[in-house]
Amino acid sequence: MPGFNLSTVFDTVARAVPDQEVLVWRDRRFTYAGINARMDGVAHFLVSQGLGCHTERGALAGHESGQHHLGIYLRNGNEYLEALVGAWRARVAPYNINYRYVEEELHYLLEDASTDALLYHAEFAPQVAALREHLPGLKVLIQVEDESGNELLPGAVAYESIVTTPAPEQAMPVPDGDDLFVMYTGGTTGMPKGVVWRQDDVFISAMGGLPFGTTTPYSSYDEIAKAATDANGGVTLLMLPPFMHGAAQWSAFHMITTGGKIVIPDNVHRMDPVDALETAIREKCLSIPVVGDAVARPLVEELERGDYDMSGVAAFSNGGAPMSPTIRTRLLEALPHIMLLDAVGSSETGIQMNHYSAKGAEADTAIFNPQSDTTVVSADLTRRSEPGEKGGWLARRGRIPLGYLGDADKTARTFPEIEGIRWSVPGDRANLLEDGRVHLLGRDGVTVNSGGEKIFVEEVERAVAAHPAVRDVVCVGRPSERWGSEVVAVVQVADGVEVTDEEILAEAAIHVARYKVPKAIVRVGEMERSPSGKADYRWAKEQVAE
Repeated sequence: MPGFNLSTVFDTVARAVPDQEVLVWRDRRFTYAGINARMDGVAHFLVSQGLGCHTERGALAGHESGQHHLGIYLRNGNEYLEALVGAWRARVAPYNINYRYVEEELHYLLEDASTDALLYHAEFAPQVAALREHLPGLKVLIQVEDESGNELLPGAVAYESIVTTPAPEQAMPVPDGDDLFVMYTGGTTGMPKGVVWRQDDVFISAMGGLPFGTTTPYSSYDEIAKAATDANGGVTLLMLPPFMHGAAQWSAFHMITTGGKIVIPDNVHRMDPVDALETAIREKCLSIPVVGDAVARPLVEELERGDYDMSGVAAFSNGGAPMSPTIRTRLLEALPHIMLLDAVGSSETGIQMNHYSAKGAEADTAIFNPQSDTTVVSADLTRRSEPGEKGGWLARRGRIPLGYLGDADKTARTFPEIEGIRWSVPGDRANLLEDGRVHLLGRDGVTVNSGGEKIFVEEVERAVAAHPAVRDVVCVGRPSERWGSEVVAVVQVADGVEVTDEEILAEAAIHVARYKVPKAIVRVGEMERSPSGKADYRWAKEQVAE
């Protein structure tokens, strides 16, 4: 059976709790019913442009799409959520675009996704204008007004003019669970790839279809409607990561499924900790998701120097990038009443495992409790690892993606069949411990092989970040005549702090074996990361090369 689709999930909740607020941003406050009507308008417009599903799922391979594609080139705002659900309602497959991409990267992405329509903020109009003539398949341009003052591009339509589009004369399509959810990876170690999911699978795996704290998914839309009603307003979440990051879309739907509220800070151009904390207090946010140290650290620093009543916040959730023990400890010291959830997952797997920390009861770093569908498979991808076995791959079976858009070879490599079962093995090295927990080592694509020893850079980054003078760190490998390759730490030192390289390396040596300690430090004034907070290893390698 096709199962759940994300448009109907939203519509179900909107009909169950129509007058509850679903999204707040600046002076905009949207109820479920109000924003659902705007989503209808987006869907009507896309269908009126001839966009939708042209080939049903049963006739396609896993790496193929039978739907038209809408690129979403936006910062956070209500338009992002409206466009996602509106596109799904039209059976169009929307996908995320990193708004930091330069022209060459943007051209690659739009072409790789066979983009039929593009929704973009007016500030990005010059980039769109420069590329549109090189993309003959790009037929529909929709421009969202913003503070940039850029005029509407010729042939484009204004976003606010489409949200009231009436239903077309022909019948609207009926979405189903086989329709696609497409998420482009960050491309921090290579060119981004579009991960293709069935909506029913991604809903259960990562977007709220599995109620929190249970192992049994929802069985019907009626059950979702009842859960949203019974939640009595649900949870209010402060949305710090950009919606273009998979974890943000997943977190949003976790809130939506139980009738919760999503609050966006006023400043969507950069991480502003004062704005974030004041917004959380004003809107009585219960939960705050972060993406590793890049998002958590500025919040911690502001909490330590400011006076904020955060008694209403109950939980921080971390995903998408590791949080160092130093920042975790400081966060729990600043907010001793909160619960901190660290979740592990990826665009290719959904949510796989987690651990919880509280003040005085912090979880072991990089050791997680896996879900029943997650384990470690052997290094040669032929079997499941035995308890206590080292050097395998983190893997998930069951509700996993169909493949990578347009790439049959990479699909076959990442989703192999092992012991007669199809698995997702995107490239994270891990050990299966004797007690069944998983020790996560790190992404193999950024592992450094030095003198015959595998060094996982995330482990080294945690060791370097333990020095209080280190504000941010990313480790990469560089060629070495002696070792073949060696680890170098790209470090941003805290403002106004003096520290020698030797002092930083001495601290690292306390936490990791001597051969893992970086052979050199490259200092930068400001660390370059993706808007979601993930490490940009390509950029770090450039700093080391220079």
